Amino acid sequence: MVAAARPAPSAPSTPSTPSTPSTPSTPSTPSTPSVYREVALPQGTVRYRDEGTGPALVFIHGILANSTLWRDVIPLMRGSFRCIAPDLPLGGHPYPMRPDADQTPRGVSRLLADFLEALDLRDVTLVGNDTGGAICQVTIARHPARIARLVLTNCDAYEAFFPWSISVFHHGARLFGARFVDALAWVLRARAVQHTFLWAVAARRMDAATLDAYFGPFLRAAGVRRDLTRFLATVSNRYTLDAARAFPDFQRPVLIVWGRNDMFFPARYAVRLQRDFPDATLTFVSPSRAFVPEDQPDALARHISAFMGATADA
Repeated sequence: MVAAARPAPSAPSTPSTPSTPSTPSTPSTPSTPSVYREVALPQGTVRYRDEGTGPALVFIHGILANSTLWRDVIPLMRGSFRCIAPDLPLGGHPYPMRPDADQTPRGVSRLLADFLEALDLRDVTLVGNDTGGAICQVTIARHPARIARLVLTNCDAYEAFFPWSISVFHHGARLFGARFVDALAWVLRARAVQHTFLWAVAARRMDAATLDAYFGPFLRAAGVRRDLTRFLATVSNRYTLDAARAFPDFQRPVLIVWGRNDMFFPARYAVRLQRDFPDATLTFVSPSRAFVPEDQPDALARHISAFMGATADA
């Protein structure tokens, strides 16, 4: 059972602690709380951004991020689409989940399916980035009923969940648990470290408000860090490889928009994804690192809009 969605209260102020792009767009200020709502799910309360009317686009972020990631894409699309961006329990969410919530990748996928059901969303287009792309893959494999289309930007896939270069996040959480994640939070209190962390995934330089929107919940709440610890400790490519076995059965349109300047998710994964889905289109954007919604929001919105138009009768 889920409670009716309700407007979210104003978020508490974030601690004052701690990329202008080379060509990508200038950062905008994160949205005011008035665009947020919340819904009670069996796993806990989920806050989400909900704007516009029309066919539903549901935007899924990755670890240590939240709906802030999509703040420049949604305004470009809300005139024609209902744009919904939940804050999944991946370290940037404002409300800790219940202690017994399943925080495995499969459990977060179940939460996403419950979220779509709670909002009674049908014929949904899932749009995933980073870890959120892996969650989308697991969702279309295990809970495909409400999904009409899939859009993937640079993300974990196949053997790379996580890529070896960031596998320390999994191994640290698995071996040391909360001590590792608390140490990560201590390091991320420094603004310089926050900038460096995001520099690895986005060319544009974030302003203070955006940094606080991304990292504030993680720095503030032990329950949020607990949720992330449990997720990181259970990350395994068995989830993405299992999902990939279902790709040939996903007979619905897929769009892959891949940043060419990514340090973590090479283009070969995009090519492989296009090959393995029966009806997939691949386009590359540049300059862009892993966070395509940060570096190329205009191009991403344009490609999604064209894709939605071309597949309207699919």
